[in-house]
Order: sequence, then C-alpha cells, then structure tokens
Amino acid sequence: MNNVKEHYEKHLANFYSWMAGDFTKLQVEHQQFLETHKIKPLLTKVALDLGAGHGLQSVSLAHVGFSVTAIDINIHLLTELKINGADLKINTVKDDIRNVSNYKTLKPELIICWGDTLTHLENGKEIDLFLKESCEMLPSGGKILLSFRDYAQKLNGDERFIPVKSDENRILTCFLEYLPTQVRVTDLLHEKTKNGWQQKISSYYKFRISQDEVIDMLLRNKMKIEFCGKEKGMIAIIGVKN
Repeated sequence: MNNVKEHYEKHLANFYSWMAGDFTKLQVEHQQFLETHKIKPLLTKVALDLGAGHGLQSVSLAHVGFSVTAIDINIHLLTELKINGADLKINTVKDDIRNVSNYKTLKPELIICWGDTLTHLENGKEIDLFLKESCEMLPSGGKILLSFRDYAQKLNGDERFIPVKSDENRILTCFLEYLPTQVRVTDLLHEKTKNGWQQKISSYYKFRISQDEVIDMLLRNKMKIEFCGKEKGMIAIIGVKN
C-alpha cells in the first residue's frame, strides 16, 4: 500500500488518537450516523471494518448489534481498538485491506471502509478490484459504507497548508502536493520535549479519485446507491447489493 504502512508505524500511529480527538464523542456521533441511516444487523449480523484504526466504527457497529471483524495494518492502533472495544463483539486482525476476499467465509452483510482509507490504495485498478471483491461477498440486501476525501480538485498556494490540531505540547500541520493521479501528504508534527520543540516529518501518498468514479464502480458491481453526501468534510456513500 505504497508507503502508508511505514508512515503509520514510524509516525502517525504515535499521535493518531490525539489527532482524532475525543473518542467517546466521535464514537457516539458515528453511531448516530449509523442509526440515522438505519444501519443495523438484518441478515448474517457480521460486519467487516476495513482500515479500522483505533475503533470508532467498530465500536459503533458492535453497539448497534453487529459481530465485527476489524482489520488494520497497524498493530499499535489495533491495540488501542481492543481497549476501546473491550467486552464488545469485536475481533481484531492485522492485515492489508487488499486481502478482503480472504474474509468471504465470514459472510459479512456489511462492509465499511471509512475515514479516507480507500485513497490509501495505490491506483484506480486497486480500488476497482477492492470494491469488486467487497461487493461480491455481500448477500442481496447487504451494504457497503465508504468515506473518502475529495482530492480531485486541487488546493492551490497557501491552501495546501492545513492546520490539523494544536495544544500546548503539539502542533500538527498537513501539507498537500498534487501529482497527476496522487496527492503527496506530509504530516509535520512539532512536539514539545524537555529539550525544547522538536520537528518530526513523514510523507505518504493518497490516490486522487472522484465521487463519480467510486459510484460508477459500485454500480458496475450490482450495488445501488442508497446515500451519497458529506460527513465530517468527506464524501460518504452507502451502497446496497441488488
């Protein structure tokens, strides 16, 4: 997955939870999103959370009644997920989301790939195959939930510097460089230590894909679009298997 794994292991995972914010508040908000869109177990009661991170989606899915398999490439985040989802029906697996077809024996009725994980895939062909394999394992009436940032439209000049979060000990800024099919994302973290402020920098790539391209891929895989809109600044799509 280009250099995403290395970026998370050596840089982002160390402050991901801090960057994301109040877990309980965000988890409740995501659960409300699920409930608003009537996302609940109706068939096999199994959900796959792909790119599960520290568990916002997995915990929400478990709370509404799903048995969840949470998949992520980063063991640090999965360890946090186990703590956040203690006593819930969540099984954590360290794996690449591109291996999604390995989990078809679980017979999921819901697959979620949330929080811009989709753009971690290297190119359009990888995304197309990932969605094809995900949709194929869903039963009729099964659903796929996706969210991702719209990098199709370029930011220009100083707009490319995005202040993400800051407090008395940390300042996180994100810088975007637009390439023909990718965006190079650089996370610049300034962290206060006993020796003064230290700067830590790491970059990785995300694929630039549009809302219309993703919808077209879903439609070609026997899905109908139940919802398409914005959720916390990202494109959010709910597809239902015909």
